[in-house]
Amino acid sequence: MVKLIVGGKGTGKTKTMVDMINQSADVTKGNIVCIEKNMNLTYSLKYTVRLIDVDEYKVDGYEEFYGFVAGVLAGDYDILEVYIDGILKIGHGDLEGLVKLIERLTVLCGGEKTIIITVSCDPGDLPEAIKHLELECLPHHYHC
Repeated sequence: MVKLIVGGKGTGKTKTMVDMINQSADVTKGNIVCIEKNMNLTYSLKYTVRLIDVDEYKVDGYEEFYGFVAGVLAGDYDILEVYIDGILKIGHGDLEGLVKLIERLTVLCGGEKTIIITVSCDPGDLPEAIKHLELECLPHHYHC
């Protein structure tokens, strides 16, 4: 399952995601991975969460990113949750390309894994094909 945390810059998406990760780290039976385009979350996440900086691996664009995520999942069958912060930075702001990536990630994770992605844009700008994936995000924007 793929879900999105959507909102403009500075609206609390990353904090919401960090809270979700740390709560999940206390109860999940499997491994949790957080992927971001820098190491800003190093001191925000519990030590049991694997934090990966895509810049260390020179990942650029959605095609490379998909291969990267597939490799991470193939390397550890115990991963149950993947959190991705700032996907539009990796995909250069391409919202239509994001739709294709999400379709591929949905197939990749099947029903066994959960992928939560922060998307920094106005919820109204989200392509129609992925609006149904929007998750509760900000205090003024609840969906769950």
